[in-house]
Amino acid sequence: MTDSKAYRQGVTAMVSIASYNLHGGIDAWGRPFDAVESVRALGADVIMLQECWTPAGQPGIAAEIAAAIGGTSHQVDLASGRRALPHPKAPAAWQRRRSFVDGDHSLYLDSEMPMRASTRASTRYAMAEPGAWGLAIVSKLPIRSTSVVPLGRLRRDRATRAILVAHLDLDGTPMTAVAVHMTHLTYGSPRHFARLRRELRGLGGPTSATVVGGDMNLWGPLVTAQLPGWHRAVTGRTWPSWGPHSQLDHLLVGRGFRVIGSRVGEDQSSDHLPVIARLQLR
Repeated sequence: MTDSKAYRQGVTAMVSIASYNLHGGIDAWGRPFDAVESVRALGADVIMLQECWTPAGQPGIAAEIAAAIGGTSHQVDLASGRRALPHPKAPAAWQRRRSFVDGDHSLYLDSEMPMRASTRASTRYAMAEPGAWGLAIVSKLPIRSTSVVPLGRLRRDRATRAILVAHLDLDGTPMTAVAVHMTHLTYGSPRHFARLRRELRGLGGPTSATVVGGDMNLWGPLVTAQLPGWHRAVTGRTWPSWGPHSQLDHLLVGRGFRVIGSRVGEDQSSDHLPVIARLQLR
């Protein structure tokens, strides 16, 4: 993607936006990947990050990314728990086949619901590092203000969801980035989408210079049904990264922006692929 400073030159301001679910910076065996480099390589001005990990008492992934790209970060923690260390006998595969059944993806979120007794009794759980799991916005653009809108927790969810809003300065023009990480449809996510719709109306609705991004755990047509009037800036399969068959990760734009280009990234470090769009203010 063209360097951000180069393509923002001209009469009408331009910006690149990305969304990436980082799975805590590890695979399902606990093996870490270079999340900072994965995000830096996207070359985006504004990045909405899901499943950011912050070790207890240490800087988190979002803060490290901001330092690496010369930007600032704002994060809201949605759950706490433990992040597993690398499994000593992990094969090349990103995850175990059984992880679809038992849910053991090396991120043990137990602040809202306890883990299974067998997991709590395991050595991997006992040795895992404590920390927080959250949602973040990292921006090279000046951030005028941020706010967090709590969505609450649905009964079957392991996280308390929220909307993270950042009001940015794009070459002297205000724009808004809204980051989300929605829960699953089977857990009742339409309740949270209803609250998101109300908040977006308060930000100017689909006629504004607003971008909504994140892992929405929902296919594109259903996302636009939940958020009518918003335009999908990126279309393409994003999950699972090693053989994607579904698009769960989205960037939705208001009519204050024109989409100049977009793509699904190729980095397979996480279980989600990143999405990136280049936008021009109308």
